[in-house]
Amino acid sequence: MPEPSPDQDTDGTDAEHTGYPAALIATAVALPIALLIGVVVAAVIALRTPVEREPLALGPIPAPAADGPACSDLLPALPADLGDYTRSTLVEPAPAATTAWQLPDGGEPIVLRCGLDRPLEFNRASPLQVVNGVQWFEVRDDAAATATWFVVDRETYIALTVPDGSGPTPLQTISDTVTAQLPVRPLDPGELPN
Repeated sequence: MPEPSPDQDTDGTDAEHTGYPAALIATAVALPIALLIGVVVAAVIALRTPVEREPLALGPIPAPAADGPACSDLLPALPADLGDYTRSTLVEPAPAATTAWQLPDGGEPIVLRCGLDRPLEFNRASPLQVVNGVQWFEVRDDAAATATWFVVDRETYIALTVPDGSGPTPLQTISDTVTAQLPVRPLDPGELPN
């Protein structure tokens, strides 16, 4: 039997014809890389695209000074974001002088209401907390895992309801906005309970 030539494999076929074409090899390598890049780009776009949240339904509460000058000055100055929370759209008819923020995936909102009556629990013995120049009075709701903080040293009462675990940023940011927009007024607590 004759010796195979260097251009032939042992089975007698040409080596150039038994291997895969270069274009096929390049496609086989490039296709998975392109697919991987496409998946990464899609993931980045999905992470940057805001999640569409349903409008938030909030019930009305008495707010006799909601149309007053204090709320008219404060509401337009409120920030779009409170830490990780972003401004929510409210279901119409929305309560007067009310704004809310939610996490991108929804969940319990932070709600600000302006123009309220003095909270019934606020009296001369009530403990207050000063945050960035604003005096706040806290009312806890352990069942709902929230705290409602009332601004008590301005022309009108402002309530900020925050879910547990939302951190100090909402209270600090709203305090800064209140300080910038509304002058300080003397406290007007209720009488001590009998």
